[in-house]
Amino acid sequence: MTFALDPELVQEVLNTVKGIADDGATLLIVTHEMRFARDVSSRVVFMEQGRIVKDGPPAQIFGAPKNARLAEFLRTTRH
Repeated sequence: MTFALDPELVQEVLNTVKGIADDGATLLIVTHEMRFARDVSSRVVFMEQGRIVKDGPPAQIFGAPKNARLAEFLRTTRH
């Protein structure tokens, strides 16, 4: 979604998508932008090698990950 965009354009794209979500649209987004996923999502699905490892509300996924692989991934990202 934001690959190879400069930081200003990334923010513009993220703001546009957030606005669409705030208007009540259902969106499916694949992203490595963890802050964005946490702030905009009502449900987060963490996948590895094509399989669902964990899914749930953002507070559960980002706040208290009970899966070791998810916890390791989140330690390496800014969220």
